[in-house]
Amino acid sequence: MSKTIVLTGITTTGTPHLGNYVGAIRPAIESSQDHNVLPFYFLADYHALIKCLEPERVAQSTLEIAATWLALGLDTENAVFYRQSDVPEIAELSWMLSCVTAKGLMNRAHAYKAAVQANDETGESDPDRGVNMGLFNYPILMAADILLFNAHKVPVGKDQIQHIEMARDIGGRFNHIYGAHFNIPEAVISEDSAILCGLDGRKMSKSYDNTIPLFLPEKQFRKLIMKIKTNSLEPGVPKDADSCTLFGIYKAFATKDEVAAVRQRYEEGIGWGEMKQFLFNYLNDHLKTARERYDALMESPEKIELVLCEGAEKARAYSVPFMKNIRNSVGIRGLARK
Repeated sequence: MSKTIVLTGITTTGTPHLGNYVGAIRPAIESSQDHNVLPFYFLADYHALIKCLEPERVAQSTLEIAATWLALGLDTENAVFYRQSDVPEIAELSWMLSCVTAKGLMNRAHAYKAAVQANDETGESDPDRGVNMGLFNYPILMAADILLFNAHKVPVGKDQIQHIEMARDIGGRFNHIYGAHFNIPEAVISEDSAILCGLDGRKMSKSYDNTIPLFLPEKQFRKLIMKIKTNSLEPGVPKDADSCTLFGIYKAFATKDEVAAVRQRYEEGIGWGEMKQFLFNYLNDHLKTARERYDALMESPEKIELVLCEGAEKARAYSVPFMKNIRNSVGIRGLARK
């Protein structure tokens, strides 16, 4: 039976936080353990260069993200876990795809349009000020990531749906010109994925600097939990659980029975200090074993490097022969007579 190929990329510009875990990492790790699926998970370090020009940050983020996924139980026997830059065929295919992609399609990309609009709103005479070609061509590189491994499904947030549609358009155009090489991928939007609020009540995001890193040392972890914004209701006064950031985070980790019990405590007027301490204790216990594995991996980066190199070998077992066929199809081939 052929397996469903699922592909996910993780941009290496930040430290994994609680929102990343419940929204993307946890479901991906569960998928890695499904032997009816062939998952490709990659560290998107080329994508990181679009917005991050800090070499040490990109390198550190690569280490932290890889350690996080491995510590949380990624099944690297079933999944293909690799660094984007370790698979040179991705960049090669990106160029070939750019040669069949209309500039007008890239003009419609949300990120590019947002940058142009921002320049217009500030009165900038050059609409492309601050726009590099990495940002402009981002959807083509993403298409190469997906099409190179003929992914069937690509789990993404709603803000990334357009990029999957573009990958479909680009792959279809290439197929039309050079023959059927690429599967046309499907975006997978999980409606039940939890979206956590951060310290200030907005969506947890490094853009807002309101995140709670997943594997902080206990004291720092507790300090951030205690900083989560709440309202001014006193202990003993009933509180609305569903509008509370603390409850939202707890709900993403707890069982249904546990959630029901804490909801009852909200109705009874649990104090904010008590709830924050309770949440810290619960999450700390939940993450303790994985944090120990993470700390050990961070102390032994050579072990992570070995896993990534093995993943790259597995990825290239697919990409090298596939690109040989692609090159031949576009006319890049040896000249010796057959």
